[in-house]
Amino acid sequence: MTKPARQWAAAHAAREGGRQVLIAALQAARQRTLALLTAYEQALGPALRVPFSPQLNPPLWEVGHIGWFQDYWIARNAQRTLGELADPDALRAAGRLPEADALYNSSIVEHSTRWQLPLPDLTATRAYLEASLAETLALLAQTVATPADLYFFRLVLFHEQMHAEAATYMAQALDIALPIALQSLLPELPANMRAATGRQTKVASLKLPGGEWLLGYDQPGFAFDNELSAHPIALPAFAIDSTPVSWERYLPFVTANGYQQARYWSSAGWRWREAAGIDAPRYLRQSGGQWQQRRFGQWQPLPIAAAAVHLSWFEADAWCRWAGRRLPTEGEWECTALAALAAPPALATPNDASDQCYEWGQLWEWTASRFLPYPAFRAHPYRDYSAPWFDSRYVLRGASQATALEIRHPRYRNYFTPERNDIFSGFRSCTIAG
Repeated sequence: MTKPARQWAAAHAAREGGRQVLIAALQAARQRTLALLTAYEQALGPALRVPFSPQLNPPLWEVGHIGWFQDYWIARNAQRTLGELADPDALRAAGRLPEADALYNSSIVEHSTRWQLPLPDLTATRAYLEASLAETLALLAQTVATPADLYFFRLVLFHEQMHAEAATYMAQALDIALPIALQSLLPELPANMRAATGRQTKVASLKLPGGEWLLGYDQPGFAFDNELSAHPIALPAFAIDSTPVSWERYLPFVTANGYQQARYWSSAGWRWREAAGIDAPRYLRQSGGQWQQRRFGQWQPLPIAAAAVHLSWFEADAWCRWAGRRLPTEGEWECTALAALAAPPALATPNDASDQCYEWGQLWEWTASRFLPYPAFRAHPYRDYSAPWFDSRYVLRGASQATALEIRHPRYRNYFTPERNDIFSGFRSCTIAG
């Protein structure tokens, strides 16, 4: 089984599997949360204090929020068995921590205030997490395993896994050392990292004929509201990179002074670059004529054949303009990923000697598509998951090596604002002519 197929199998099971699948996944997610919490405590001390950042949350707030979210949608949710039809405004009991809503409800607690909140200390927070998970698992064990009954258990699983990835890229931003097991869930190197670096690595171009494509989630089981409803779109023929753009391909743009030439940047991208003083990718430097990358607080030699990472949408778009290429739409990305799962050999370009097939799962990949609702969109009970962010963000597809296996679904839509370069993001490109 190929790596993308393994990823899809785990994601499929998380969305459609029964109670035992979810129990095991919830326990594994909590083990990862606690392991990350321990790493943060070792680096920061029990108070877990970090400076204010618009891109990060205080770690102590973050883990308390995980416990609160689980309680809010499971133990305190009297309409839990209604699934996506539940009323999010239905009355709830106070719960095990009566003041929890005022502390941890991200819908009402402004981001900038989270540094000043009277949060429970680390010992109390760990106890809160333990009690929350114990009740969740007890309720799950006695729940009828219909899609509606299991909907919120899946939601809290994915929510915790997303926060674990956020804690991982926050550790990168704060120079917090993480054990290798917490840096990557798939430690094996992808093919383009194993390639010899003494010569330029050949990149296969995969040609697809286009046609009608059903965009969005169209299977039984759990789906996020922004993945629905599946709808047909017309895709012209296109050609797309088999792998994300590597440092080997990206760095010539840097050394050719691409960051200093406005003609390669969108107007918004150029304003961001100038305001932030960006003249090279984040976490990179040159030392002794060699490129180095800062990884969890340590400078390391840059693996030139590796996928370029920690790039904003603005940087991905600028490279494409410089290279005479373009970002794929999310429809093109999804079509290629699913075609590769169905019949990988059929995607090979006839005149290409490369043995590479379509690879994803190394990093989140920016697309040209703005994050917009699909036709007939209807917000699910967790209303703040999608609707507040439409049109202000761009869609990323794929997964990073810090993404839990259960989230790695080819139809999953991630989304961030275009300046974000702290996340594990890169891109692949398409020919302009298709």
